[in-house]
Amino acid sequence: MGAREPAARSDARHLRRRALNVVMTAVSFLCVLLALIPLVSVFAYILGQGAQAINLDFFLHLPKPVGEAGGGMANAIVGTLELVALACLVGLPFGILGGIFLAEYADSPLARTVRFTADVLSGVPSIVVGVFVFAMVVRPMKSFSAIAGGVALAILMIPTVMRTTEELMRLVPGSLREAALALGVPKWRTILLVVLQNARGGIVMGIMLAIARIAGETAPLLFTALGNRFWSVTLHEPIASLPVQIFTYAISPYEDWHRQAWAGALVLVFMVLVLNVIARTAIRARAGSAR
Repeated sequence: MGAREPAARSDARHLRRRALNVVMTAVSFLCVLLALIPLVSVFAYILGQGAQAINLDFFLHLPKPVGEAGGGMANAIVGTLELVALACLVGLPFGILGGIFLAEYADSPLARTVRFTADVLSGVPSIVVGVFVFAMVVRPMKSFSAIAGGVALAILMIPTVMRTTEELMRLVPGSLREAALALGVPKWRTILLVVLQNARGGIVMGIMLAIARIAGETAPLLFTALGNRFWSVTLHEPIASLPVQIFTYAISPYEDWHRQAWAGALVLVFMVLVLNVIARTAIRARAGSAR
């Protein structure tokens, strides 16, 4: 009788753990489903609404005059790509180099200050960044421009790229750094050829997330790039972009513009999706060739 009681208590504890494990697994699965419902719903609704206005004219033609049906958003699609490219040109060097500094000199007072500043900047509303760039770039240039839009988007991109680069570089085992340094490799080459090479997959994904964020920004572009119904010839003049074009069409009283706004939203989502697929494919291809 005395030997059976401990065995019975052990069986009861085992059953309780199994029951708790089943309950927590079910709750986790339910939470995943609840998190996916809004995401799938948004994609499905945009696809259903936007697909109705997608045709060849949408990608090849300029917007029609106010009140006239038809036309497309060719200038806005190209303008969005130009603005994202400008933002990457300005923001990526600062973000990546800043992340390297934060990872390699994490305990220095300057690194702590930069990290705090990046965290604060990542929480600043995008419209505030737009107003700031309006005062610093648009007013001195006396014109809305693609350059001002690219600078605004770059400011929004830098904190994300910087913090992602830092976190991914700190995940690289210290033994790799020590091995390279022990072989006499200079520190800058260790960072470039050992640390960055091992962290490049995550860094690229961070860059893609930053691009996905800025590609859909509207508020800062209203104060900087403004918009343009025609093709932009130089970077010193206002330029069209999909987010601003979608905003303009969505608040208009014309039903045809509403359909085109949904089509623009679908194209914007598709562009972000393609960027992510390209990045993941490139990373896997390089990882496969390195094995």
